[in-house]
Amino acid sequence: LRSCSPGRARRTNASRRARLVARFGDIYAQERLDAETLLRTYTSDMEMVQRIIYIAAVESFHAAKMAYRQFKILVRETLSLGHTGPESLEDTVLDYIVRHEDLYDVQASVNEVIRSMNINPKISFPPEIDFIVISTLIRELCRVAFSMQTLLPPLDIAFGTDGELFSENKYHRSFDSDFTAALVAYHVWPALMEDDIVIVKGEAVTKR
Repeated sequence: LRSCSPGRARRTNASRRARLVARFGDIYAQERLDAETLLRTYTSDMEMVQRIIYIAAVESFHAAKMAYRQFKILVRETLSLGHTGPESLEDTVLDYIVRHEDLYDVQASVNEVIRSMNINPKISFPPEIDFIVISTLIRELCRVAFSMQTLLPPLDIAFGTDGELFSENKYHRSFDSDFTAALVAYHVWPALMEDDIVIVKGEAVTKR
């Protein structure tokens, strides 16, 4: 294991949080649209394209959070052998992870996301096309989701279901929505949450 700098995680929490929230917005504005353009070359079904991207985002956060938990367990087990303080073991573990996020095996998470998407009943794709075509989007989402787990408190995305009551606090309506409809037909992008409080709205389509 490489050396760690105690206190780094807490000292840099605010600046890292601001950077990661901004990066999440950048992915929505850039990589998401790039993926949308790419998927449109394979299918004209815009709803399916948007569902694919949303599920990619959800699965990316799930895979990154699982990877973070496993990585944290490994780091804790290793550092506990020689830990003497004065910082708590948990702070020392977090400092180490923040310094060495490059050790995160993001490709393993990307592969896990693609496997999950291939068996998701809500999305379909021509059999000759693999979801690996949007691996750039998935990789960037996994990276930002992993880093968000090192924040105090960590950031996560909101859980969304088709048919849920539309929340003005949680989502923007897509331009093609029925603005009089009360229920979400499907989601375009997840909301970003901190301790169950929305800090970045997501996007959803409402239809009757």
